[in-house]
Formats: sequence, structure tokens, C-alpha cells
Amino acid sequence: MSTPSSIMPLGGDLPLAERFLFEVDGVEIGVFREVLGLQVTIQVDEIAEGGQNGFVHKMPSRMTWPNLVFRRGLTQSDALFNWMSKSSGEGFAGNNNKLVRSTGAVTALDAIGARLRSWEFQGVFAVRWKGPDFSVGTNQALEEELEVAHHGFKAKTQSSA
Repeated sequence: MSTPSSIMPLGGDLPLAERFLFEVDGVEIGVFREVLGLQVTIQVDEIAEGGQNGFVHKMPSRMTWPNLVFRRGLTQSDALFNWMSKSSGEGFAGNNNKLVRSTGAVTALDAIGARLRSWEFQGVFAVRWKGPDFSVGTNQALEEELEVAHHGFKAKTQSSA
């Protein structure tokens, strides 16, 4: 008996992601080969109770989310710079110096482009872009790097159509 592809048992084979799609407010910014920083840390407050010497109470506190870092080869799309211009420079000044925060999503794609899993981010804005390093003495692939800040994420299961 075969299991439908829409139902993956716990402990089954791990899916393999070939690349990662980054979208902002529904616009594709690019497909990346690497995404770093998809994590959350919950700080722990320790409370020492008087007379209780066997342990210290530990309570969850603030959640912190590191910036996301995306890496990819060069693309021919202007979507990245169009988005960045809305939250910095002239776009920032033109909006009365108010930051335009967006909703972003990272989606893991398999080898044929099927969406495996998504993470939706709130309050996304670009904080750094780095272009390729040029040198005629090397034959390394040209690569871009993008760093974005955000206010947290939630995982989103992809529907099987």
C-alpha cells in the first residue's frame, strides 16, 4: 500500500531543497541558493526563590530573531533594488522619513520548483546588499548577498494541489 504524497509520515525521508524563493508583498525578489538566520531564540529569566535552594525558576522572556542573509548568483531582475529604494534613501525621504515595512516570505523549492515549506516574515526591510567581488585573477562565480531585518516569522504548510 502506498502513502499519498500529501501525507508524509513523521520520520520519513527528509525533503531536499534545491533553492529558496524570497518574496516581498507578493513580489518575487529572487531565487537564492542559501538562506541563513532562520531561527528564533527565547531568552530565559531566572528567578531565585527565597528558601528554595534546590533550583532556580526559569521563565520564558523576550524572543529575538536574527537578520536573514540570502546568497545567490546574479540575476537580471530589478525587483530587489525597487523594493530597497522604498525603505531607504530617496524612497525613505519621500515617505516623510517613515520606514516602509513589508511582509516577506521564504519558500523552499525542490528540484522541479515545487514549494516544500514557507516561512512568513513581518516587518521586513533591507539592511545590506553586497555585490560580487571582481578580479581577473580568479574564475569564481559572481554572487550577490542580501541581509534583511524582520519582526519574526511563522511557518506555513504548503497545500498539496
